[in-house]
Amino acid sequence: MIVGLTYDLRPEPVSGTGHDDPPDAYAEFDAPGTVEAVAGAIRAVGHEVVPLGNFPKVLAALDTLRVDLVFNIAEGVGGRSRESQIPMLLEARGIPCVGADALSLGISLDKVVAKQVFMADGIPTPRFFVVRDAAALTASPLPFPLIVKPRHEGSSKSLSDKSLVRSLGALKAQAEWLIRTYRQPALVEQFIAGTEFTVAVIGNDPPEALPVVQVEIDGRTDLGDLFYTFSRINAPGLTYRCPAKISPAAEAELRRLAVRAYEAIECRDFGRVDFRVDGQGRPYVLEINPLPSLSTEDVFTPIAERLGVSHQAMIQRILNVAIARCHLNLKDPCPTPSR
Repeated sequence: MIVGLTYDLRPEPVSGTGHDDPPDAYAEFDAPGTVEAVAGAIRAVGHEVVPLGNFPKVLAALDTLRVDLVFNIAEGVGGRSRESQIPMLLEARGIPCVGADALSLGISLDKVVAKQVFMADGIPTPRFFVVRDAAALTASPLPFPLIVKPRHEGSSKSLSDKSLVRSLGALKAQAEWLIRTYRQPALVEQFIAGTEFTVAVIGNDPPEALPVVQVEIDGRTDLGDLFYTFSRINAPGLTYRCPAKISPAAEAELRRLAVRAYEAIECRDFGRVDFRVDGQGRPYVLEINPLPSLSTEDVFTPIAERLGVSHQAMIQRILNVAIARCHLNLKDPCPTPSR
């Protein structure tokens, strides 16, 4: 096959953003090594890879694009529908795409909408409220402590020790800063003290939850009030522990809930679900990411090691489930773009 690869590179200049962007504005974008790791995995099973790049480049090339399939890891730029940009273009032209479609990506990036879907499906998620105007906040609808997050960001953007608030004054200050800095409403959640996990899911009909990964910070798996912040992403104190230090029953429950969350927003091919578990062993879905990092430094590497396969094999498995879902006949020529 000829496989197009879409991506956003961190060093790559992207139009539509201002000079007053926060320092983590491009935290979701991939390093060149991640793009090459994905491309290398696809080439290793005999396919040709066409690097397509980001949304503006795909848009400019759309009328002449000849590929059998696009492997999409592009995050997009601008607003809560940015992850949907490339899948929507491809869908409009009838070009198959690895990963979630535009609707699922839009639902998942807006954490409020995703949580509403979880609640409707009976999937446990922390209680929350939304702040659009911090000055108008006269009381908290939920008891403290609370955690303040952007409504539609990923990669722990904005999260720091100040995000955990224990008073109305701290809540108003953090919400005001977040709304001003990230130009979007603040999502304020019940903070779940305890342990943190992430579960990758691969496949369709049925999807399969992979071994649970536990987040360890500074040597601790019982995190208490510690949580995953932006500054800890590449810090030496952060470790992804697989197998997780939990009972078989607890692992089975996390994997079950991960599949339920994945199916609730109709993910395709691959995704990742993040959890906190409180001191009584009750799990809560924090969010789902249908566009998780495939970096060799992220969670798919310890999962691959646990399964006794390579990181490259994990990417190839994702590709293969997408090929099966799309019913691609590998002997067929590339589709001709429609106008």
